[in-house]
Amino acid sequence: MQELWAQRADAAEGAVLARHVRRLWGLPGTALGVVAWPPVRRERLFLKWHYWWQAHLLDCAVDAASREPTSKRRRRLAKIARAHRIRNITGWTNNYYDDMAWLGLALERAQRLHSVGNRTGIQKVEMELFDAWSPRAGGGIPWRKGDDFFNAPANGPASILLARTGRLWRAQAMADWMDTKLKDQESGLILDGIRPGGPARDQGVLDRAVYSYCQGVVLGIETELAVRLGDARHRERVHALVAAVETRLCRDLVIGGGGGGDGGLFNGILARYLAFVATDLPGDTDEDQASRALAASIVLASADAAWENRLEVEDHPLFGAAWEKQARLPGPGLSVATFSGGTVRSSPVPERDFAVQLSGWMLMEAAFTVSAAGFLS
Repeated sequence: MQELWAQRADAAEGAVLARHVRRLWGLPGTALGVVAWPPVRRERLFLKWHYWWQAHLLDCAVDAASREPTSKRRRRLAKIARAHRIRNITGWTNNYYDDMAWLGLALERAQRLHSVGNRTGIQKVEMELFDAWSPRAGGGIPWRKGDDFFNAPANGPASILLARTGRLWRAQAMADWMDTKLKDQESGLILDGIRPGGPARDQGVLDRAVYSYCQGVVLGIETELAVRLGDARHRERVHALVAAVETRLCRDLVIGGGGGGDGGLFNGILARYLAFVATDLPGDTDEDQASRALAASIVLASADAAWENRLEVEDHPLFGAAWEKQARLPGPGLSVATFSGGTVRSSPVPERDFAVQLSGWMLMEAAFTVSAAGFLS
């Protein structure tokens, strides 16, 4: 099974490289993802580029380099990081804390696992996230600078990065904040976010939307803290959330739903951190073992479904936006994904969006990771 998933992950990597990854503005030593396939001119010229999608391109490239280390893959990590900094114009950071957290995580993994020097970028992002903590608002960090919306998509990846850079006390405070403020008591799932207000000063008004990647990042930080601190409460939260994900977000162990635009990445992120639970959650109780096994089963079943429902186009897989459904072939045209209100909306055929194909690659790498750890589908 490990060899099978290695082949599928390799095919997913090859598809993204062939269809999307190009030099930025023809500059040597750069690589960045064209945000759609087939692309229109402004996409080919990187007039649209979507900061946080490129962070996940780097993270997927780290996965591939870990799966099969080569000098070419290692050089690609440096090229992607360099292109990101150049295209962002102002350097490493922007006004969105969730965007910066995703980039920081990818840069930190590239440096820690493959010795690709990103210290300056990691430190700049780390300090932005650390300084964004808002005790006056009851804790947490906002979605973006100057905003009063505090959400899991910012606090989740930010807390994982801060844990990995040694700021464990803040990372644990953020995990506790999400558990207290954003967990739905009925379903056990993590809600999107909270704004000031409500009948009591300390309550706030919840945005009750449920997104798969919110579950993923909370699984990530709780597992990270369980490893680093040994506090049983973090393992217990993982047990409950993995079970809630299986009950509420999966059908026959396959993560359901999906979409394009920014949403194209959501299920892939959940799969990444389910794989992290499967391989890294500590403990030898029945609950620990059951959570690891269930997390691995969800990853492998989802990957099987996504692979079976892919299209093969010019000898490369094209993944569907919803893994349980047959992928659709996008065509050329001027109807493209649009940026509105801080979010990239889907193309009419979401398979056109780079985010959807990155998510498929991320899922294949997650399946390889759990199969390499000895889990079988």
